[in-house]
Amino acid sequence: MNDISALIKRAAEYKNVFVQTHNFPDHDALAAAYGLQSLLQNYGVKSRIIYGGDITRASLTNMINALGITAESVCDIKDTAEDAVIMVDGCRGNNNMNELKNACLIGVIDHHDTSHAEEIAFCDIRPRYGSCSTLIFTYFERLGVKIKRETATALLIGLCVDTAILMRNIVEDDVRAYFHLFSLADNSFVQSMVRNYIETRDLAYYKKAIENIKIEGDTAFCYLKDGCSQNLLGIMADFFLALEEITFVMLCARNDKKIIFSLRSENEKYNAADMVQALLKGRGFGGGHHNMAGGIMNAFGEFDENSMFVELKSLIKAANERAGRQSSGRSAF
Repeated sequence: MNDISALIKRAAEYKNVFVQTHNFPDHDALAAAYGLQSLLQNYGVKSRIIYGGDITRASLTNMINALGITAESVCDIKDTAEDAVIMVDGCRGNNNMNELKNACLIGVIDHHDTSHAEEIAFCDIRPRYGSCSTLIFTYFERLGVKIKRETATALLIGLCVDTAILMRNIVEDDVRAYFHLFSLADNSFVQSMVRNYIETRDLAYYKKAIENIKIEGDTAFCYLKDGCSQNLLGIMADFFLALEEITFVMLCARNDKKIIFSLRSENEKYNAADMVQALLKGRGFGGGHHNMAGGIMNAFGEFDENSMFVELKSLIKAANERAGRQSSGRSAF
């Protein structure tokens, strides 16, 4: 792991510093960016938060407005070689990150598996961590910097949303961050944000998904041909995973001229990140964690709902067979 102090010192050398999230940022991405911006400001380094895509969820807008977060579209940025970029909750080379053309990438802070960060000077990637907000918390802790109430509130929201309130993909630092931030944050606002994450307009999407969901064994699959946002797709994937009989969910939807994917797993045999990468190899991009992942198929015309479900079932079958062989091998001893 690189020294966060060195990143801060290097950032101070540039005319402008951009803290960039992945496209269509979620709560954790914006919270982590805001937290890093606050940390940099503590050392006199001014920065601007940028992102690609849109912010469409009311809960994200509420968080931005309530905490005074300023975030700009990457399309509005005119960068130069005198500018620097620090990526949070994403990495160079991913299809969900619109890279600036001229600014120097000086750091990556992420909690997703990636293979594109080898040549970046500061690279802190911890795939086992539940949220990028936790990584930012560890910097404040390491440097002994006091966390302001607004910053603590944002980081706690990011942590709670990405880990499903410490129920998904966590390590000890996530738990420690939760309890430390809890003592500093506006917990009434945090609870409101975590609780009120869907809107009445979303109900139509839930209705369509319920009507079209395909269930085979412990696997659920649904294609929303009329479209859906990436963030809502993930929320609905969590909804279907809550079914007693289901341990793996894959939802996909048309989004502009692409197909977006959201996968959830609570079965050790089914690695969501591996599944989406296998399904989209040569025709898109996917990644994430063992229990949650997402992806994009670039060419809408290549997508066929029935074929995709067949491919998914084939991967599920292979995972079960692999687990069976491993279990037989262990029992032999």
